[in-house]
Amino acid sequence: MKVELLAHTPEADLLSATAAKLTHSPSSIQDLRTGDPRELESILRHVLRLGHESVVEHASYTFGISGVSRALTHQLVRHRIASYSQQSQRYVEAEVDYVVPPSIRRAGLEERYVEAMDAAWRAYHHLKQKVPIEDARYVLPNAAGTALMVTMNARSLLNFFELRCCLHAQWEIRALAWKMLRLVRQTSPAIFERAGPPCRTRQHCPMDKSDCRWYPHR
Repeated sequence: MKVELLAHTPEADLLSATAAKLTHSPSSIQDLRTGDPRELESILRHVLRLGHESVVEHASYTFGISGVSRALTHQLVRHRIASYSQQSQRYVEAEVDYVVPPSIRRAGLEERYVEAMDAAWRAYHHLKQKVPIEDARYVLPNAAGTALMVTMNARSLLNFFELRCCLHAQWEIRALAWKMLRLVRQTSPAIFERAGPPCRTRQHCPMDKSDCRWYPHR
C-alpha cells in the first residue's frame, strides 16, 4: 500500500481558526487573519473540543492511493462526502495484481489463495479474447489491486478516522486510515490533534466492545 498527500489547503489550521473566530467576532476577515497565530490555533482547538467541526470543512486534502484492493475501495466509497477517481477495469486491462490478507498467510493458506487468484486471471485472459474487457472483468476478485485519488474535507476526514482507525475496521482500510492520518497531522496538527478512534480520543467505545485490547477501561 502506498499513500501520498498530493495536495492540501495551504495553512489549513489558520484558515479553519479564522472561520471559527469569525463567527463570534465583529472584526473583518483580513484583521482576523493577521491576528496572533497561537491565539487562533487555541480558538480552533477549543471549538473542536466542543464538537463544532463545521469550520474545518474549509480545508481539503487530496490523496493518491495505490496497492490496495477493490474490497477496500468498496468500503471507502461509503464515506459519502468525498470525491473519488479510480482506475477503471473497463478501460485498463487488468494485470495480475492482488492483495493477500495477513490472515491467509497466518493460516498457512497462501498457496491455495494464489491458486484461486491465478485461476481468476486465467479465466479473465481467456474471456477477453472473445468478449469485451468490461464483461471479462466480472470474473476478477475483490482482491484485485487498484489505484485511486481521494479528496475529502477535514470534517469528513475526522469522521473517517473515527470509524476506520478503530480496531473493528477491517485491517486494510484501517492501515489506510492510519497512513492518511499521519500525513495530514504533519500539515494540519491543530485540526487533527485529537483525530482517531474514540477509544483513544475520548476514552469511549461507541460499540462497547469490552473484549477489544484498546477498550478504555477506567
